Amino acid sequence: MRNTIRAWFTPAPDSPVAYAMRQGKSPWTNAVHLLWSLWIFVTPLFDGFSTRWVVLTLVSYPVFLLLYVKCCVSSRRVSYRYALMLVALAFGLMPWYPSALSYFVYGCVMLQGCRLSLRTYMVVLLALNIACLLEAWLLHYPWQAVVWIPLTTFTIGLVINAERISSGKDAELRLSHDEVRRLAATAERERIGRDLHDLLGHTLSLITLKLELSRKLFDRDSEAARREMEEAEKVARHALAEVRAAVSGIRATDLAAELAAARLMLESSAVALDSDVLPPSLPVDVERGLALILREAVTNIARHARATHARVSIVVVDRVLRLCIEDNGRGGVGSNGNGLNGMRERVCALGGSLEVDSPPGHGTRLHIHVPLRIRTNPWERESDGTDDNAAAASTLPPLERRAV
Repeated sequence: MRNTIRAWFTPAPDSPVAYAMRQGKSPWTNAVHLLWSLWIFVTPLFDGFSTRWVVLTLVSYPVFLLLYVKCCVSSRRVSYRYALMLVALAFGLMPWYPSALSYFVYGCVMLQGCRLSLRTYMVVLLALNIACLLEAWLLHYPWQAVVWIPLTTFTIGLVINAERISSGKDAELRLSHDEVRRLAATAERERIGRDLHDLLGHTLSLITLKLELSRKLFDRDSEAARREMEEAEKVARHALAEVRAAVSGIRATDLAAELAAARLMLESSAVALDSDVLPPSLPVDVERGLALILREAVTNIARHARATHARVSIVVVDRVLRLCIEDNGRGGVGSNGNGLNGMRERVCALGGSLEVDSPPGHGTRLHIHVPLRIRTNPWERESDGTDDNAAAASTLPPLERRAV
């Protein structure tokens, strides 16, 4: 019995409850619409409560709840059956139970769950409302009690249809964003694979050949074997330097990726973003720190600024990087509010400064200045400015360089 009940109420993959759960919502989200069932208990206020009303409510309301739940957890291919059962329940109770009109409204609205086209749905609503009005006329219902039924069903039906279309567009937009991210990640993995193959394929082959040659020469000519091993070491150091440079280039894309993510976040919040072209290359630590600062600033704009437009500009003047992040929101941000302390700490760690200009009602502007150190090699040491790998690469024989 327990398994039967569990299977009866398990949401189908294409049910409204399953869809809400995939969106990260509670499975009880659709239960909020049951608040409208209070009209079932309000109706007797107009013609008085009676024992018959109490008995019929105790019998019919649990049936109504069961059918409503089945409309929410059933597949869209069969959910219309339970919606029509709600309509039939209303038609069957109307001769003795005026509150059944609320069941009729629920049945008409839940029909939208089976994804009918708007034209088909309107035709079905029209037919059901004609049948309801005809029965109400035959039962001599007061016109004031039934005139709101067509208005309610058509109005709510149109609203639900508009929400469904909007939800579908949002789902398509999320899928397109996910596809863009997936394609970008795939392209980046392919690029990294090609770069590593180009960097290491021939180099490792050359090292292997030289080590094999040195092994063969070890017993006959130890001096030649030693030279071959030294040349293999130089080739390996040169390959190490190139791999490090390639990794530096991969890491340098952090700020560009963060700017693309910021554009997606702000556009989903109806905020237009303008940005300048990023500098061609930045130190790794500066690049990563600015990416985190940009993420925090964009999050603040999306959550708190109430802006419609934002702009990010990055320029380098006299070895000083100037980053400006501004919006046209409500402004009035305190110097230590909305995550500014964390951003200021990151800027200070880079040896820069952060200025906040946020007059109330005139948006917010963050001015960040970071000094840049010019290096001939991004992997040079702070102590003496030399690099063993670069030196080894510079001493590599021209013939071996062409082989690499």
